[in-house]
Amino acid sequence: MAYKISEDTCTACGTCIDECPVGAISPGDVYVIDASACTECGSCADVCPTESISIE
Repeated sequence: MAYKISEDTCTACGTCIDECPVGAISPGDVYVIDASACTECGSCADVCPTESISIE
């Protein structure tokens, strides 16, 4: 199960994108995690200031 970013609470602040060791996060109005690339390390969720990232 990959991590997922909530569209409702993500502010696209960019904090998570720099933490992903495999580059699975894409920027946009709301950031998106590529489930096939996610290694479930949790680094992105640990730094998200809005707690918008959780395991699917």
